[in-house]
Amino acid sequence: MPSASELRQTADQSLDPNTPQTYEIRERQQQEQPSTSQRPPEATNAPTNEDYEPNPSASIKLSSDRQHVLDSILRLYSGSGRKDSTGEQDMHVYAKKAIYDDIASYCDTRYKIAGQWWGIPNVMKSSVNKAVEVISSTPVPEGQAKEPGAIVFKMKQAWTPRLMGGKTFDVNHFVTLSLEKAAEEDGEGPAERIKYHKDQWNEKDYDHGGLGKIMKTVNGDWTTITTRPPKDL
Repeated sequence: MPSASELRQTADQSLDPNTPQTYEIRERQQQEQPSTSQRPPEATNAPTNEDYEPNPSASIKLSSDRQHVLDSILRLYSGSGRKDSTGEQDMHVYAKKAIYDDIASYCDTRYKIAGQWWGIPNVMKSSVNKAVEVISSTPVPEGQAKEPGAIVFKMKQAWTPRLMGGKTFDVNHFVTLSLEKAAEEDGEGPAERIKYHKDQWNEKDYDHGGLGKIMKTVNGDWTTITTRPPKDL
């Protein structure tokens, strides 16, 4: 395992401008991970004027293909990454080189993302979806574009950790699933795949620099060692 100094160097280095990423995903990463000088202390990653409480009656209707993507993600949140469940199939809504970013983890491949979902049954006694409201569904544009299509939704999830004496925590999530057309390397699955999965919790900001970024990156890189998702993802 890398030393703390090596991890800090990795976390602090700039993004590689030679890495090809569709839909200007590098620009999106730079926006999500600005330097401390660019990011005021009061800044948040999701809209500050947004009501984070989902209202299912206001949810917009999705196409059948996009509903499949959303249903797969909801199953993963609810612990489908376990033996004899649908987790492996659900993971194919992600692109092979998808990015996942939440309060605790930063992952940059589908396999690393699977490591997070496969960990839920290990650390959670239960994870139950209580409400969902889809607030936006924008199409994947043709040709080169700076912004991909996306599904944006609010979700209330009841998390019950195994080591908290049965205490359940309701968390309001604000989730953006940026989409692009599937590439050959993505394998079997829907025509549109998730390229960037952004999950904001309860209007709380979280670190994209310094020690916070290091811990998120380490968690994303090393969780697969203990959770052991299918390696062919």
